[in-house]
Amino acid sequence: MLDEMDVKILRILQQDCTRPVADIGKEVGLSTTPCWRRVQKLEESGVIQRRVAILDAQQVNAGVMVFVSIKTDKHSLNWLEKFHAAVAEFPEVVEFYRMSGEIDYLLRVAVPDIAAYDAFYKKLISRVDIAKVSSAFAMEQIKYTTALPLQFAITDKSGRSERAAEA
Repeated sequence: MLDEMDVKILRILQQDCTRPVADIGKEVGLSTTPCWRRVQKLEESGVIQRRVAILDAQQVNAGVMVFVSIKTDKHSLNWLEKFHAAVAEFPEVVEFYRMSGEIDYLLRVAVPDIAAYDAFYKKLISRVDIAKVSSAFAMEQIKYTTALPLQFAITDKSGRSERAAEA
């Protein structure tokens, strides 16, 4: 379970994980050592999975975002494992979800242009049998964040979000 202090630390780290622990501690009202212990505990428990640099997609020539909806008529474990393994090998796929509803899978693919997407598409369909593929190119990015909402992170003893309990 997380407490208010953990959430304060996580908010700061989601914005800039390179900040010195002493600065984070000062901002949240802790000395350096207790703050560092909390960060270590959050890492050990898996709340903090890794620390990364977020790149500008345009500057690394991967600024075209394509949302790929995939529908399949195959639902065997063998096909699923083959499909997951194939998609995982494509560096262009930056997000990959199994969905409920009308589509079975949703991918977010980052490429430099339509020709690169076409090459990706051809490689994908050569590796796995897919019933239907639909692609939508993002025209404009309105909001993008890697920061998760933390208002639900603090739970009561029953595991219910304290924010939900207040409603």
